Amino acid sequence: MTILDAYALVALLADEPAADEVTALLAGRDCAVTHVNLCESVYVLDRVHGIRLEESRPVLEPLLSERLRQLGTTAETVWRASELRLRHYDRRSAALSLADCVLLAAAGEGDRIATADPPVAQIGRSEGVEVIALPDSSGARP
Repeated sequence: MTILDAYALVALLADEPAADEVTALLAGRDCAVTHVNLCESVYVLDRVHGIRLEESRPVLEPLLSERLRQLGTTAETVWRASELRLRHYDRRSAALSLADCVLLAAAGEGDRIATADPPVAQIGRSEGVEVIALPDSSGARP
């Protein structure tokens, strides 16, 4: 399974450079998103891209029901995310959000994460998680 970070959904709806790659991942029908990352993507779409909740929800809801598995936050995920943040967070070199840590913690054996975030990619790799490096807004990949 490929777990998408918030940026992947933002890229899709805001037509960022990673949009085509995210579309291809979703076509494979083995993708998921954590509820925390879904929340973060809706927030970023509104605050950064001006795509209001009323506009993003009708696009995201069909994806959630047809192509994108939703991952709830279990107690195990919370403990793992807490451990990851305590071990790796550094304001300057690894500014991991809690949503980033939940994403990393949700990845199980054989799962991949799709991200454009350099600290998430770096820590994912160091934790043995396969990373699909998406292009960020400028086209750079982590």
